[in-house]
Amino acid sequence: MALVEFRDVCKIYHMGEVEVAAVDGMTFDIEAGELVVIVGPSGAGKTTLLNMLGGMDSPTSGTISIAGKHINDFNENELTYYRRYDIGFVFQFYNLVQNLNALENVELANQICKNPLDATEVLNQVGLGHRLTNFPGQLSGGEQQRVAIARALAKNPQLLLCDEPTGALDYQTGKAILKLLQDTCYNTGKTVVIVTHNSAFCEIADRVIHVREGRVAEVEINSEPASAETVDW
Repeated sequence: MALVEFRDVCKIYHMGEVEVAAVDGMTFDIEAGELVVIVGPSGAGKTTLLNMLGGMDSPTSGTISIAGKHINDFNENELTYYRRYDIGFVFQFYNLVQNLNALENVELANQICKNPLDATEVLNQVGLGHRLTNFPGQLSGGEQQRVAIARALAKNPQLLLCDEPTGALDYQTGKAILKLLQDTCYNTGKTVVIVTHNSAFCEIADRVIHVREGRVAEVEINSEPASAETVDW
């Protein structure tokens, strides 16, 4: 059984009398421990897909299963539990608390989890052991994104979901963050899902899900993913 199973998932938004299918019958699997890239142009349904996978939005129809459980059948309390304990989120913009230092931002996640990882150890793992007491305003964009990744990892989630995690970063910093996510997947066994419009990221993935116009256009399996250090865009 795959860790993630999407089966004929649709998400329809109503804008007045008009129906818009942001996701239109998506079916795919994700195996545990994979690095997955979901790629497609703006408006293809990538973020809607990620929001449903993370329990922040519900499908109009179809089923979404995580480790054999249908999350689309969850009530509000079950969805809150799922988001709190099973999912780590990393966004394009870091969403750090500005009046808390790096360590305190990561410790925030620890306070709401069952089996959190040590905040200092995780910050050391992402290369910020020397920045524990620095506030977000004292950190570069890449360092802030590392704190955001550390905060997500400290929850010890089943799934790490990343929405355009390099979108606000320059090229070299973006490559470093991509390498960090790849290393996180391979060194910890976490399942990492990266949503992006950048097709160059496909080279590093175990599985690539191409989406267009709300549908899965193609699924690729890479038997030998490239190192993030070699990717150019």
